[in-house]
Amino acid sequence: MEKLIRKIGLVAHDAMKKDLIEWVLWNSELLMGHKFYCTGTTGTLILEALRKKHPDVEWDFTILKSGPLGGDQQMGSRIVDGEIDYLFFFTDPMTLQPHDTDVKALTRLAGVENIVFCCNRSTADHIISSPLFVDPTYERTRPDYSGYAKRFENKPVVAEAVESEKKRKSRK
Repeated sequence: MEKLIRKIGLVAHDAMKKDLIEWVLWNSELLMGHKFYCTGTTGTLILEALRKKHPDVEWDFTILKSGPLGGDQQMGSRIVDGEIDYLFFFTDPMTLQPHDTDVKALTRLAGVENIVFCCNRSTADHIISSPLFVDPTYERTRPDYSGYAKRFENKPVVAEAVESEKKRKSRK
């Protein structure tokens, strides 16, 4: 029987990196053998900690750029491409993030793509202890959004927008 490999995204705001590292180390036995995608600093720190705790284990990590430098968008791209099943994103709710729009975009994409998503340690504990985490028959369903684009078929959306803009300009 083939080993179950979950594709897991790991992200943490600066004030939450220690919590995520501790959580990963606490659950390292359960996380062995899975595929990880991490934003820059977070991934580097987690991988270093895992190698110290389990020097003989080969971890499968893809380290992206730092979140504010494009790593959040890279993570979002992997979510859309179906490369991530779980996103553990330990957010700092008490600090305004300069790349807050990127964070919101990741949250939105997690919902759109129906991936398992959590933003704190309590939820992460529930997810990893769920029987579904180790159930090889469980696969998330990816929503069918094909009808979404069809809403605009045979509708003069562009023509309406151009006409509206002409009217707006003529009122000036």
